[in-house]
Amino acid sequence: MTLSWLPNAITITRMVVTVPLLWLLSTNNFLPAFWLALVAGFSDGADGYLARRYQWSSALGGVLDPIADKLFISVCYVGLWWSGHLPGWLVALVFGRDMVIVVGGFFWWRLNGAFEAAPSLVSKFNTAVQIGLVACVLADLAVQPLPANFLTAMMLATALLTATSGVDYVVRYGLRARREHGSKR
Repeated sequence: MTLSWLPNAITITRMVVTVPLLWLLSTNNFLPAFWLALVAGFSDGADGYLARRYQWSSALGGVLDPIADKLFISVCYVGLWWSGHLPGWLVALVFGRDMVIVVGGFFWWRLNGAFEAAPSLVSKFNTAVQIGLVACVLADLAVQPLPANFLTAMMLATALLTATSGVDYVVRYGLRARREHGSKR
């Protein structure tokens, strides 16, 4: 028996820990939430490293990993909003962008069939900044207070990148759908 199942097991574990993480955030237990989020973040890097390093990548892992990432971000944003540490407009923007992408994917599928999603550089940077904001807010609450101006700047940067990433998806995939749909006529 090989250890090729290990990256998927790590990813599934990351999904499972979102339940206690949400509870910790919603009950203002920020220090254990900080450490749990930190472990989840490192596990994301670990499963990817193992999958690439030992060629343990799988179709299941390709589906589960982005779901686990989105679940982690969603739980953190909802938990930090619920506890009053992230503004509702920012959480709505993050979820709104994701809904636009899901609805766009559905319409793509209806018009053109299956497609291979390829996150852009701006989308990857957006995800990193969204996670960075969570890390900063949790560090501020659990470890060491950060300057309020810094946290405000992080929130504004997150909002700007989230909106930019959403527009980027709409434009890129809209143009691609137009080309592919037009070529089928």
